[in-house]
Amino acid sequence: MKKDDLKILFISRAYPPILGGIENQNYGIATSLAKIADVKIIANKHGKKFLPIFLPWVSLKVPFILWKYDIILFGDGVLAPLGIFFKFFYPKKKFSSIIHGLDITYAYKKTLIGKIYRTINIPSLKKLDKLIMVGNHTIFEAVKIGIAKNSCIFIPNGFFLNDICQKYSRTELEKLLNMKLENKKVILRVGRFVEHKGLLWFIENIMPKLSKNYILVGAGGRNKKTAGDKDIYPNCQKAIGKNNLENRVKLFPNISQDNMNILLNTVDLFVSPNIEVAGSLEGFGINAIEGSACKKVVIASKLQGLKDAITSGKNGFLVETENVDQWTKKITAILEDDNFCKTFGRQAQKFTIENFSWSIIAKKYLKELKK
Repeated sequence: MKKDDLKILFISRAYPPILGGIENQNYGIATSLAKIADVKIIANKHGKKFLPIFLPWVSLKVPFILWKYDIILFGDGVLAPLGIFFKFFYPKKKFSSIIHGLDITYAYKKTLIGKIYRTINIPSLKKLDKLIMVGNHTIFEAVKIGIAKNSCIFIPNGFFLNDICQKYSRTELEKLLNMKLENKKVILRVGRFVEHKGLLWFIENIMPKLSKNYILVGAGGRNKKTAGDKDIYPNCQKAIGKNNLENRVKLFPNISQDNMNILLNTVDLFVSPNIEVAGSLEGFGINAIEGSACKKVVIASKLQGLKDAITSGKNGFLVETENVDQWTKKITAILEDDNFCKTFGRQAQKFTIENFSWSIIAKKYLKELKK
């Protein structure tokens, strides 16, 4: 296929092999755009500890190569001040950035770094030519903080089907969980161990009301020292003990991608029980998309970016956030009907592939960047 002649410089501070939501998203869009346009990728592949070296290096390198490119696309809002710096040298160049929920809500953090971000990054975002928001609610929050709505466009995150959808057996799941699963149903919650992801709420409020044959697995990234949201892994452990759920709740912090894929492909139900937390935001909900892509029924909170990821009745179901009765009834009704789970799972995968594959999303990016 002939590539578009648009020349794009993509700069990312977070990129594989480091695992994480932004890392995966940046890799997905950068490599997919590179298949249909002329893309140069400059990325930090060594994690946050390497940023003090990466940022100065990029600041020095890019001004000397910027003349080659039509547009510069940043992987997230943290790099927005670089755009203003580069504009000084090339005022006619176009600068764009992908914007995640935390890129906006971080300005509300009552910390020194939060204040610096509010003072430097938010004004920088206002001066960029286009902001590609991963969720409609992120646009809402951006406008609240003073960013012009006409500079924002919503394009969802995407996924690579072959990276997550693979063949695994229930035996492999039993080995991973170290327990027999005969006559048991396994519920999966994927996401960082932070409050707004809803895992702690789910353990405390939903698990005690479900059948004793229902097992919950919480898996995702954990950062004990984070400048963003507070780590609630210890709170989850305490809640498990307090509610006598030691045999029914398993936690996997900083799980490997191979083990994550075992979970995604062998559990019975996927949940995203997000709750509202001041200063935090679910920009999109890529984990819910990954669940539906693996033929799982997904139940998600009718909240923020999850409403962009899940279309109720198509690739999952939305229920009111923190509504214990709705959550309990919906989970029970679905897990009691194996035929429904299989039929709906196939439908959900088809819908998700057609709407959220990276090949589809990359074309939307290219269309907007060409404007």
